[in-house]
Amino acid sequence: MTSYSFDGELILRGEPGFDDARVERIFNRRLPDRTPAAVLRVGSEQDVVAGVRLARERGWRVAVRSGGHSWAHWSVREDALVLDLGALRELGYDETTGIATASPAVQGGAELAPFLAARGRMFPGGHCPTVGIGGFLLQGGQGWNARGWGWAAEWVEAIDVVTADGELVHADAEHHDDLFWAARGSGPGFFGVVTRFHLRTRPHPRHLAHTVQVFALDEYDEVMTWLQQIHGTVADTVEIVAVTKTDPTISPDPILIVTGLALVDDAEEADRALAPYRTNPALGRALLHVDAEPTTFDKERATQLEDNPEGHRWVVDNAWLAGTPDEVVPAARRVYTTLPNDAAFTIWFSMAPLRELPDMAFSVQSEIYLASYVLWTDPAEDAQHRAWLDRAMADLEPVTVGQYLGDGDLAHRQLRFLSDDAWERLAKIRAERDPDALFVGYLAGPTGATNANHWH
Repeated sequence: MTSYSFDGELILRGEPGFDDARVERIFNRRLPDRTPAAVLRVGSEQDVVAGVRLARERGWRVAVRSGGHSWAHWSVREDALVLDLGALRELGYDETTGIATASPAVQGGAELAPFLAARGRMFPGGHCPTVGIGGFLLQGGQGWNARGWGWAAEWVEAIDVVTADGELVHADAEHHDDLFWAARGSGPGFFGVVTRFHLRTRPHPRHLAHTVQVFALDEYDEVMTWLQQIHGTVADTVEIVAVTKTDPTISPDPILIVTGLALVDDAEEADRALAPYRTNPALGRALLHVDAEPTTFDKERATQLEDNPEGHRWVVDNAWLAGTPDEVVPAARRVYTTLPNDAAFTIWFSMAPLRELPDMAFSVQSEIYLASYVLWTDPAEDAQHRAWLDRAMADLEPVTVGQYLGDGDLAHRQLRFLSDDAWERLAKIRAERDPDALFVGYLAGPTGATNANHWH
């Protein structure tokens, strides 16, 4: 058997430090009891190559941890070698091409964003600043202003990836294009380890402004019906979100917040882009109204950190919704108006009008994305919060198209996340690239992922 040396640290099950390494950097503290065979704290790109080869020799499967933000703990897999990429922190930028390079564990908002902003550039990464870019991009990447700028995976120009054969290759639209296609949307079903992303960037917006309208939940039906009727007419420079949460600085009760964030060049353009918000028929009853007020990414990200605190237990679920307001608004009433605690929140995210997707694995979306996030600290509350979320998502089934992998847990609830053609194509590429199933694939129960809504 080959002898391997690592720049990082290999910790076998049962060795000192393994219990900590098993769940190191895991954001959701509702931890699983799955036990890997070993954890390799990767110290270099060559460690990834050696780790994949070691796993093949020892009969282990391979799981990957980039940022550790997977709600379903996809990196913690039974009897697998976990490649923990947390120590890979590369950041680079080519002034001549506008291409940034970044390691998978780099945090999109906390690290990549300020690095690029200092150069007058930005990448449409995730909203929560501490999310690593690896899992985020592999799942498609629902980032800033996705309705106008597209999915973050669309901005991936190339990847450096270690294959199931233990070879490091560079994949783009012309070289290893099958890997490049699969890496943009297959998420934890990807059969390789991305060690470096090459990312197109865009000029940093010169002006950010937001409109914020806050309502009591009694206004839910009228406000959300209006929003669904007009959201497709709003300029594609505006990110449209409606969230239900508890904010004691505004009200002791949960509130409905409708926001528009304009990412534009100047205040005049922002004012025009946000004008449709002034047609809200319930505006006179708003608890708070901010109209086209200047803001910054730093302020927006600070709010995200407040809503996504460290050290909590979470259950999260989501759905792509389609239907008329008369169908969608009642179906979402429970998930919007009966939050189970003061920390939970539900978001409604506009993708209207839908853009045509490029040729990549990511292939299921609709005009409305809804996700609900429940967080708490007491293990005794696990069952009640899981039950509330399950009931709320069941209400949505008549208007549910599928789900986004980034906020899903296939081991708990199976939903469609790829088109039928993409699902079939992915299976063929996997059979060619990883015929021995070295990589763990989707965590989806004993029968595996079905790519189908479970009630059909």
